[in-house]
Amino acid sequence: MNLAERLKHIRIVRSLVYGIVGAITYPGIALINKIKIEGTEHLHNLPKKNVLLVSNHQTYFADVIAFIHILCSVKWRKKNKLGIPFYLLNPFTNVYFVAAEETMNGSLISRFFKLAGALTVKRTWRAEGKEVRRGLDPSDTRKINSALEKSWVITFPQGTTKPFAPGRKGTGYIIKNNRPVVIPVVINGFWRAFGKKGLTFKKKGSILSIRFKEPMMIDYNLTAEEILEQVMDAIEQSKKYMMKGKHHLMNALDK
Repeated sequence: MNLAERLKHIRIVRSLVYGIVGAITYPGIALINKIKIEGTEHLHNLPKKNVLLVSNHQTYFADVIAFIHILCSVKWRKKNKLGIPFYLLNPFTNVYFVAAEETMNGSLISRFFKLAGALTVKRTWRAEGKEVRRGLDPSDTRKINSALEKSWVITFPQGTTKPFAPGRKGTGYIIKNNRPVVIPVVINGFWRAFGKKGLTFKKKGSILSIRFKEPMMIDYNLTAEEILEQVMDAIEQSKKYMMKGKHHLMNALDK
């Protein structure tokens, strides 16, 4: 384990990173844009470990940063709002997030953000900007399993910011094998407000919506593929929701 890997497991280091990143990003999330939070009541009374937050994905970094802000505010008993970010003085650090290794090693900023608790995984279909084909790296799964044994984990089953992209089977296997409490999250507006990386503004004044749903009822005897199908439906990225999206778009064009 290299130095960076060791540091991100030290609470005081992660608290410091949260404080710096949080202070820099708070204006973009809560002042320049407007954040709309729903369902934080579903985050109360959860166990301290083996909790998996699954969400759709719209930018490389802004989505995760918003999650961190919200989880910290919930620790300070805020309900569906951030308020003044005093919560950064004593942040919620009992959470890791899954991110592509290629993305997190792409710049000095992303390397620093890794210290916030990134579980870096190799993309099974893309590397260095090129399409590749390779099997799931078992060490990546072990990282996530290990994190769930002691904390919460945020993951994006699609592994891409492209809407309605298929989910990756690894998420289904992780849920089936670890049997975590699964909290589905639906986000929107980040693609409109930020560039793809989530570090630059695209349209100021956008509404950033984050909706936490109640824990999923999962039959762990189902196959990993069937569990993944339920997850994709819960985060509203399944074929059913894709068809609804097209329907609404056609109606808007007709008016």
